[in-house]
Amino acid sequence: MASIVGSPTPDPMPPNNALSSTHERPVALVTGSARRIGRAIALELASQGWALALHHRHSASETESLAAELRAQGAVVQVMQADLADEAQARQLAQAVVRQCGRWDAVVNNASLFEYDDVGTFGYQALTRHLLANTAAPVVLAQCLHQHLQGRAGAQGCVVNLLDQKLWNPNPDYLSYTLSKAALESANTLLAQALAPTVRVCGVAPGVTLVSGPMTDAGFAQAHTMTPLGRSSTPQDIAQAVAYLLRAAAITGTTLLVDGGQHLTPQSRDVLFLTPQTDSQ
Repeated sequence: MASIVGSPTPDPMPPNNALSSTHERPVALVTGSARRIGRAIALELASQGWALALHHRHSASETESLAAELRAQGAVVQVMQADLADEAQARQLAQAVVRQCGRWDAVVNNASLFEYDDVGTFGYQALTRHLLANTAAPVVLAQCLHQHLQGRAGAQGCVVNLLDQKLWNPNPDYLSYTLSKAALESANTLLAQALAPTVRVCGVAPGVTLVSGPMTDAGFAQAHTMTPLGRSSTPQDIAQAVAYLLRAAAITGTTLLVDGGQHLTPQSRDVLFLTPQTDSQ
C-alpha cells in the first residue's frame, strides 16, 4: 500500500526566485528516487524549484536521507512507498501524491527491474515481472496523472519515461528487460497521442551510466568510453535531460538518447560481456 513515510520538517525560506509552497510549486513524482539516477534527477529538479514526491519500494532510510538533504536546501518534499508491480499500490501512490502535495504536474518513471535472462533462460514469470514493473506501472501512473490534470482547467503535465539506448542498438542479452522497455517505448507514442493536449509523454534513453549487475569497476570504466564521443552518460546528464523535457512545452512522443552516441555503434552483446569480468587487484 502506498504510504507517506515520516513527516516533513518545516521548510526553510526558499530563494527569492523559488515558489513558496507545495501548492504553488509544480509537483513531480520521481519513482525509484533513493539512489543512482533517481537521486540525481531529484536533486536536479529540486534545484529548479520543483516540489517532489520521492518514491521508493524498500529504500526508506536512503529516501528519507535524500529528503532531509533537499529540505535543508529549501525544497518541498514528501516521501512515499509503493510496490509499483502491484496495480493497486501504483494507483494508491498516485492518490497519495495529490493528497499530500495538493497538486501533481509530472511523473518521472525511473524505477526499473533489471534482471538477466536470455533466450535460453526466458520464461513467463521473468517477462511478467519486468512488464509489470517497467511497462504497466508507468502507463498506470500516466493515466492517473491525466485524470488528475483534467480536473484543473488549462493545466498541462508531463511524463518522462527512462528507457535504454539498447532499444536502438539491440542485442539479445537481458531479454525480458529489453522487451519491457521496448513496450514502454511504444507506449510513449501511444500515450502521447491519447493524452494530448493535457499530458506530454517523452523518453530519455541512457547509455552506460553506472556500474550495474555483475559489471566490474574496470569493465564500467572501459564500457563508458566505448562510444563515438569517448564517453557515455553520467547521472547528471540524464537528470539534465529529464529537467529539459519537463519544461519543453513543444515536445511530446519522442525520446532523447543521452548516451555519447553509443546507439550508433552496433554491439552484438551487452557491454557487460565486452569488458573485463574481474577487477585487477
